[in-house]
Amino acid sequence: MKKDVIKSLAGDSMNNCELCFPNLNPNQVVIYENNSCRLLMLKSNMKKGNVLEGAGIIVTKAHRKSPFDFNEEEWIDIKKILDRTKEYIDKNHQPDGYNIGWNVNRTGGQHLEHAHLHIIPRYSNELLAEKGIRSHLKSENNKRE
Repeated sequence: MKKDVIKSLAGDSMNNCELCFPNLNPNQVVIYENNSCRLLMLKSNMKKGNVLEGAGIIVTKAHRKSPFDFNEEEWIDIKKILDRTKEYIDKNHQPDGYNIGWNVNRTGGQHLEHAHLHIIPRYSNELLAEKGIRSHLKSENNKRE
């Protein structure tokens, strides 16, 4: 059933959204939450040495398609969770840097119809260390036709 739920997210509804209902994904853990938001991590990303070690996402509890739909309380709560997330990741994973960002709409890379803020710790011993979130966008391979 889980695969059916994930496949149906392309035409997402609030009833089967694994970001609205984190228990739909047994590999997903709620690390922190407040009135309107939560930090989610995959169990696999909590392991040392994983390529996305320490990575997580911050989501609103209310189903919102993009960050352009957030209300003021949600923005304040996102900032609070983001601060706690950095403390948690620094303590447990000791990264050398971070990438933080949103993907909005399919063309922007959003594949789940629930807005989510990526927090990705970066490490100096990565093959792509020092490559920022725009590095692939600046590539000659990304020219428009």
